[in-house]
Amino acid sequence: MTYETMFVSGEDIDSGGPGLLVSPEPDATLFDAYSQAVISAAEKVSPSVVNIEVRQQVKAGGGRGRPTGPREVGGSGSGFIFTPDGFILTNSHVVHGASRIDVTLSDGHRLPAELIGDDPDTDLAVIRISAWNLVPVQMGDSQSVRVGQLVVAIGNPYGFQCTVTAGVVSALGRSLRAQTGRLMDNVIQTDAALNPGNSGGPLVTSRGEVIGVNTAVILPAQGICFATSINTAKFVAANLIKNGQIRRSFIGVAGQNVPLPRRLVKYYDLPRESAVLVVSLEDDSPAKKAGVLDGDLIIGFDNQPISGIDDLHKLLTEERVGHSSVLSVIRRTEKLSLEVVPEEVKPRI
Repeated sequence: MTYETMFVSGEDIDSGGPGLLVSPEPDATLFDAYSQAVISAAEKVSPSVVNIEVRQQVKAGGGRGRPTGPREVGGSGSGFIFTPDGFILTNSHVVHGASRIDVTLSDGHRLPAELIGDDPDTDLAVIRISAWNLVPVQMGDSQSVRVGQLVVAIGNPYGFQCTVTAGVVSALGRSLRAQTGRLMDNVIQTDAALNPGNSGGPLVTSRGEVIGVNTAVILPAQGICFATSINTAKFVAANLIKNGQIRRSFIGVAGQNVPLPRRLVKYYDLPRESAVLVVSLEDDSPAKKAGVLDGDLIIGFDNQPISGIDDLHKLLTEERVGHSSVLSVIRRTEKLSLEVVPEEVKPRI
């Protein structure tokens, strides 16, 4: 039972004095403080949150009297204004391949938007609208986020505009697989409820600072939702505005993670017990030019150990484009060092 005041009879435990009146903070006050934090964050950020509707051309299969050829389908998601001149952050999967993008502001105004660039590998995109008196969000620092911290998600699930949900940061530093197959690092896990249509909306602190871009949920699980960290989003957005894309390098191998035979690990004193098995090579690829063969085991790249495909992806950055690197492989039982010159990944259409 909870009382606003409570009399402690007998001796005061701390002072040894007579009984005293204790006034613990009532539950109602704590709940009000929680509500006020959510209300304050929502009121601060909601004017910057937009609803995004897209139209896409897809191929129609035909058959059984159905027409063949392209047909138009629609989709929707969320986004938020992050500059006063109309740049909006959202998810790549919301706008990728869109033939038309329309944005509805919090005041109901509907405007056409232009795709500035998108990066499927981090599931981020930047679009732009032309409008006056726009209210940008305040960007936070995802490095300062702590597990258990109160967070608020704002978006447009199933078209219900400016829906607010609240929860906590469940975990930090998660890795999540993008639709391209690359691993997204430093993803924030939260239990703030997300649904289809929340994608691209902001995840904010109680101070109204954006710390993430809501990107995914795990179905049918409940309370397991993810957001790309805002520090990643800042980097990607800046490059998309400048270049329209994120440059990354590739060597042109398809592989799978496999354990290394213990005798090879021991004989070569390898720091990892797994490697990338080369399953196939792209024609005229950097790896093929370097002499990589099907069945090779990739164990290192420029003196960095490789235990799996994700390790290799992390090292294939923009800086590697056009620069010679050393690819360490084991062929049968022989350890080889091959010179490879990574090339730039072609943008996905």
